[in-house]
Amino acid sequence: MNADKQSVTGDEAVTVIGLGNMGSALAAALLARDHRTTVWNRTPGRAHALAERGARAAATPRDAIAASPLIVACVLDYDALYAVLDPVADALAGKTLVNLTSGSPEQAHEAAAWAREHGADYLDGGIMTTPPGVGSPEMMFLYSGSPDVFAAHRPTLAALGDPLHLGTDPGLASLYDSALLGLMWSTLTGWLHGTALVGAEKINATAFTPVAVRWLTAVAGFMTTYAPQVDAGHYPGDDATVDVQIVAVDHLLHAAAARGLDNALPELLKSAMERTRAAGHGSDSYASVIEVLRDKSAAARVR
Repeated sequence: MNADKQSVTGDEAVTVIGLGNMGSALAAALLARDHRTTVWNRTPGRAHALAERGARAAATPRDAIAASPLIVACVLDYDALYAVLDPVADALAGKTLVNLTSGSPEQAHEAAAWAREHGADYLDGGIMTTPPGVGSPEMMFLYSGSPDVFAAHRPTLAALGDPLHLGTDPGLASLYDSALLGLMWSTLTGWLHGTALVGAEKINATAFTPVAVRWLTAVAGFMTTYAPQVDAGHYPGDDATVDVQIVAVDHLLHAAAARGLDNALPELLKSAMERTRAAGHGSDSYASVIEVLRDKSAAARVR
């Protein structure tokens, strides 16, 4: 790897390629922590506000890469990434590329191999916040790839948010990103369905939400309890069984239907519960639903 040959200091020079809403937030967070920050964007006007705050606006991608040992890329997609970097790939030799472009684990593997072919170290990343949250130590930034490269640049990456290294497999950050976004969308849609349900009785979202947030604390406890069950493939139904949950979801379906709500989400949940019961897990904990969600061949490889 190249990181041990680089001089990494508390004010490490960084280049940010891509100045959409997220890329601009990344550059601003680096500037706020006094990092010498170079920026480049296909549309030069996007760099003006950052230049006024002290960033150096590079004229070309090659100029931008030459300015720093650490290159942070955050563009629309992988096609855009290669469109920018392929013509100047030779300039990446001896540099570290941190790719915060959203994509799949497979794309991350391909990008890691591409970077290696051009003599660059590579970290893949997932940004677990929206642009206003960038720079907050409460917000997670996920990284995967070489632990040595991550350790070398961790002080700089901490300017963006709390940096978590997930492992050497470069696809892990994208994998976690997808899994966590699924959790977010499911949770937010469940909250919105619940908000619509109580809202049918003239209860404001601002009144319902503190109770919902408190409930999510308990739900987090359920997740912690169920995780070892999932790993073991053993689901003792000593708290609430799938059979009991099916009865409970029927109450939700009835209450929501009576108030004219769209019930697609709870109907989907009930379907998964019923398939779990049909698979012989009616008396098991809710964690056993994973048995109908996971790919059986993949599950066999894990065991």
